Amino acid sequence: MAVDYYAVLKLTRNANQEDVKKAYKRLAMKWHPDKNPVDHKEAEAKFKQVCEAYDVLSDPQKRQIYDVYGEEGLNDEVEFDVAAPPPPPRRSEPDDIFNEFFEDQNSWQRAFKKTCNGGGGSGRSQKSGGGKKAAAVESKLACSLEDLYKGARRKMRISRTVPDNFGKSKTVEETLKIDIKPGWKKGTKITFPEKGNQEPGSSAADLIFVVDEKPHDVFKRDGNDLVVDHKLTLLEALTGTFINLTTLDGRVLPIPVRNIINPGYEEVIPNEGMPISKDPTKKGNLRIKFDVVFPSKLSAQQRSDLRRVLGEVDN
Repeated sequence: MAVDYYAVLKLTRNANQEDVKKAYKRLAMKWHPDKNPVDHKEAEAKFKQVCEAYDVLSDPQKRQIYDVYGEEGLNDEVEFDVAAPPPPPRRSEPDDIFNEFFEDQNSWQRAFKKTCNGGGGSGRSQKSGGGKKAAAVESKLACSLEDLYKGARRKMRISRTVPDNFGKSKTVEETLKIDIKPGWKKGTKITFPEKGNQEPGSSAADLIFVVDEKPHDVFKRDGNDLVVDHKLTLLEALTGTFINLTTLDGRVLPIPVRNIINPGYEEVIPNEGMPISKDPTKKGNLRIKFDVVFPSKLSAQQRSDLRRVLGEVDN
């Protein structure tokens, strides 16, 4: 069940950073395991939950993602595209959070490390395996323009080698979830920390998926804009026409063309381009580039009529 971090700290959603700090300080001191020797296990569980809530709500990036996507948004992936929201840093350990907040209270630091790690030492170094970290492994994630427009979820089944309890390599399989966010661009990176291969005595490599955009039959992407090439007859270019264009989310967009189409002319439809990843409620433009198809031949009567009509227009 998803945890309501605001409820954990007994805060409303419009609480400011000072409110978050005060609530954490009060509850962390209340539920610290060393302050509750009788109900030690219950206190430790509540203390860790308080630390986790503070870790998210005290960080503007994490808090913004949590407010929009909930706890799942903090767990699924980290996204490094410069045009997208900054990635949330990895979750901190409760002792790190407490130590940073109460950095001048060394006895509390030692007490909590002893409580959580069974007598000292850093739990994090035990999980990471120590040693140097292997180079990250990158793999392409092919996405259709529709996926990048509407968003999508992918499940990627991976196989990797890790050392067993005796230091011998074994193969493990795992399914990773990737939530493709509307507006992501080619080159966006989704990082799964330590989900690559691991050698004995070293930390596992990070696994990175890099978004690759598939070509589309109708649309081309130009930043946040979508570009469409459309052919017109000479008659349509001079007298106007009506275009029905099917968008990437399946809507039929009626577009009247009333202007005379000159060479290089573009019809611009605001807010019908790609979603902007920083704010998916906003979109770029749809730009229609026209190619006027001239007739291959004209009869003598047609030439005469054109001279008469266009001559009258010129006069």
